[in-house]
Amino acid sequence: MPEKRDWTREELQRDYVGQMTAVTLPVEIKMEGTNRIFDFNQAEAILKKANLISLGDCICRNKVQACDGPIDVCLGIDKEAEIMISKGKGRKVTLNEALFALKQSHDAGLVHMSYTDKGEAEPFIICSCCACCCHSLAGLMRFDFPELVVESDHVAFQNEDDCIHCGACVDRCHFNARSMENGTLNYEPSKCFGCGVCVSTCPVEAISMVKRSEIESRKD
Repeated sequence: MPEKRDWTREELQRDYVGQMTAVTLPVEIKMEGTNRIFDFNQAEAILKKANLISLGDCICRNKVQACDGPIDVCLGIDKEAEIMISKGKGRKVTLNEALFALKQSHDAGLVHMSYTDKGEAEPFIICSCCACCCHSLAGLMRFDFPELVVESDHVAFQNEDDCIHCGACVDRCHFNARSMENGTLNYEPSKCFGCGVCVSTCPVEAISMVKRSEIESRKD
């Protein structure tokens, strides 16, 4: 990838590191111990509190253009939504329209992340991110800024008995937690940020999401 189509370390340090934090949100995934599809309740809970929601283009994929992921996926909340709408960078949408945008981006294998400003508790943006374009995932994966991304409170659990080692989940993982070696899937839970995009792509449903605190006991 040409250097001009990537974030520089200086840009990330100046504009993002220490200014905001991203938290991964597992969306549209089957939860261990239930017989239902996780119905966006982490993202929905955030969006339901909003008085105003906007939907606009992802600035990261517009800048870097390193993949063909959907562009119209950036959700602004309340004051940020007002700013995006006033600047022509977003349009007002309903809760259902916002959740539909999350579903589309999840199907494309993007990671859902809520952003908070430094010193603030409430998120102001929910984005759908990729490691090749996103400033936060780029900062984490290529520039070693782990403080830019906070892991989800869930983690993927691999059912070794059901896994057919097809490698479908490897291509979906943005955090290098999964790899193939001599036809065998290798999974490192310690690298998993709990985004859940591996779950929906597994053809045999060998992956589920569990509380991070439970993963060690499930490995025994």
